[in-house]
Amino acid sequence: MSTKLCEEILQEKGIRPTAARILVLKRLAERANPASLFELEAELETLDKSTISRSLALLLRHHAIHSFEDGSGSLKYEICRSRSENCPVGDRHIHFFCEVCHQTTCLNNIKIPVAELPEGYVMDTINYMVKGVCPKCNKITFPGRG
Repeated sequence: MSTKLCEEILQEKGIRPTAARILVLKRLAERANPASLFELEAELETLDKSTISRSLALLLRHHAIHSFEDGSGSLKYEICRSRSENCPVGDRHIHFFCEVCHQTTCLNNIKIPVAELPEGYVMDTINYMVKGVCPKCNKITFPGRG
């Protein structure tokens, strides 16, 4: 994702595009998988942990990114691909956590089923996590299977 497109997304979401915010958003957009704060800190060596944390918090508040807990004990972050003001739940996808390599993968083509909640409940966000063994680890751990 280009710096210009990152600036446009930030402005559309009502966020002032600072260098740090652009770097964080751009890095999340470039990743194949969601990232933890620890991973972002290692990848964005020019930014300190508090700057990354503040940027993530702001991006979350403005629905430019999503966060979810994947079972590894750390929060993971990914860019919101929806350009609407609030990312609709119907645009969210399932995540897969490999219990062997501990990698979290976005299953972009599998949408989260929208739950019908009882009257009075209002959904803010939804997370659908599948845990098991990824194809790569399956070949190594269980040769001849899959």
